Amino acid sequence: MSNIRRIGSVAALVMTLAATTDLRAADTKDVVDTAVAAGSFKTLAKALAAADLVSTLKGPGPFTVFAPTDEAFAKLPAGTLESLLKPENKAQLRRILTYHVVAGKVMAADVVKMPSAKAVSGDTITIATRGGVTVDGAHVAKTDIVASNGVIHVIDAVILPKDK
Repeated sequence: MSNIRRIGSVAALVMTLAATTDLRAADTKDVVDTAVAAGSFKTLAKALAAADLVSTLKGPGPFTVFAPTDEAFAKLPAGTLESLLKPENKAQLRRILTYHVVAGKVMAADVVKMPSAKAVSGDTITIATRGGVTVDGAHVAKTDIVASNGVIHVIDAVILPKDK
């Protein structure tokens, strides 16, 4: 019986160490590398590159990124993404992408207490908590993905700033 307990204790220790190692590995990557490693943000990564924002988001931050998934980008009207990725639309793409970023590391526990947040674009993002957390109507699907220079919250839609 004591051998079974020892084996169980060792197994629990190994699982704990493995989980801790995975968490440490996640927060040694910046927000860009963390998103790329997740595999569901290929379109976001492509857009960040087209807008020349990769080096900015690899910087010290901290940043809070409301990251739309590939499926979220697929919901945009036909041709929208292709148009935004053109060099002549770089300024518009930069504004949209920086609308998804808030300066500072804002964890989910803090997001739910905020009625709005100031985006890096200079615009204000509306936050609502009725029926789940939303940012400008996009549902927050996953929270608190910690990176070395901030945090990512996954959203199910691309949010667009209002015309100025």
